[in-house]
Amino acid sequence: MPTAFITGPAGGLGTAIADALAPTHTLFLGGRPSDRLDALAQRLGATTWPLDLQDSDSIPAVVEPIDELDVLIHNAGVAFPGRVAESTVEEWRVTMEVNVVGVVALTLALLPALRSARGHVVFINSGAGINASPGLASYTASKFALRGFADSLRNDEPDLRVTSIHPGRIATPMQEGLVAYEGREYKPEQFLRPETVAKFVADAVNAPPDAEVREIIVRPR
Repeated sequence: MPTAFITGPAGGLGTAIADALAPTHTLFLGGRPSDRLDALAQRLGATTWPLDLQDSDSIPAVVEPIDELDVLIHNAGVAFPGRVAESTVEEWRVTMEVNVVGVVALTLALLPALRSARGHVVFINSGAGINASPGLASYTASKFALRGFADSLRNDEPDLRVTSIHPGRIATPMQEGLVAYEGREYKPEQFLRPETVAKFVADAVNAPPDAEVREIIVRPR
């Protein structure tokens, strides 16, 4: 089976993506070691990779054994709710390290393996990567940067397929924290289910080889 490397697989959306791709792909699950990650890997027959996107210098050695890769899914990310005046430099630094620099470092480290397979890179972006979201200053900036990196990768690596997925709000713990910041009651039924977004990811990944799904925008009804 083709291979797929997923970052952030222990979170709500990451787990849903892993479940969606498990029937068609051999999974590599990249994330910080945890019981939850181990349990997911055991359930799906996947392999875990101890990955810390905030430590970009460590990434090449972690993925060095991978010499061919069909799909790389950048799903991991952090968000610090706050408007510009409420944000801190440290929050900006961590956000950019995880959401942008770590993504670039992992992509560069796996680029030879992706080229060997004429592979596919999927970026789980956000609606905030198209229109700035109030109360998410550093997160919004990172997602705009991520979109620019995806477009540049597509231009510079024409043998690869590159997809940016821009979901609206998803019912995840990250969303629950944002709603709490906004002072509202968290009602998961108002948001996209992780499984819904994961289906769009799987559809893009499993598109016929003569097609490239470049961008998907998904919003709650």
